Amino acid sequence: MSNVNNINSVRKTALDRIDRSERNYKVTFFGAAIIEVFFLAGFLLLADFSNRMHVLLLLTTIAIYSILALGLVALGVHINRNTLRVLNAVELLGETDEPRSREN
Repeated sequence: MSNVNNINSVRKTALDRIDRSERNYKVTFFGAAIIEVFFLAGFLLLADFSNRMHVLLLLTTIAIYSILALGLVALGVHINRNTLRVLNAVELLGETDEPRSREN
């Protein structure tokens, strides 16, 4: 019975760490997004659009940001899928542990 309690405490600790990590990720992501919006707004306010170099800088900035955004979305989908697999495995492990604890 203590083995089942130990496994349950390990599961709870792991799930708590996953939740804390997800919260930290969201705060960091949105903080970085806000900073980048300020930089882009500053560029738009200070740019001289009659100067071709400023227009080229704006276009390359938008191109780079769109590529990075698509990569981050793909990475996020991959991580979420893997996290769901791990959580499913933890859930299935809990179901297989219950019959063993009843036998003992």
